[in-house]
Amino acid sequence: MKMLINLFGIGFILLFSHFYKTESTSVEGMWLTADKLSKIQIYEENGKYHGKIAWLKQPSVNGKPVLDTKNQDESLRNKPMLGLVLLKNFIAESKNTWRNGTIYDPRSGKTYDCVLTLKNSNTLDVRGYIGKPIFGKSVTFTRE
Repeated sequence: MKMLINLFGIGFILLFSHFYKTESTSVEGMWLTADKLSKIQIYEENGKYHGKIAWLKQPSVNGKPVLDTKNQDESLRNKPMLGLVLLKNFIAESKNTWRNGTIYDPRSGKTYDCVLTLKNSNTLDVRGYIGKPIFGKSVTFTRE
């Protein structure tokens, strides 16, 4: 009888723990971009969140590193894309939203206001915009 009670208790704990799993509410980690051409490492520094390019599908061309050639600041155009900080100065607004940051688009060389929203533990909505978020574009990053 005692063994049956123990087995029942263990089964109950296993069943309960399956339903009790909590999803990660941290934006920190490695994220695959929507186009699957790069991975962004999001990290916290001094209470703000930033994201840098940690992996590129094509980090070099003809043996030379891919550079940030479209940067509006000409002095930064010789900087390699690998390691480039794209997401800057995000502040946690709630358990799944980070605001007041910017996103740099290396394809255009422009920087936009941005909001990050964790849809679930593996899906991050990244919305860049001008003025108000309604006037923007979203892409989805996937946790690696």
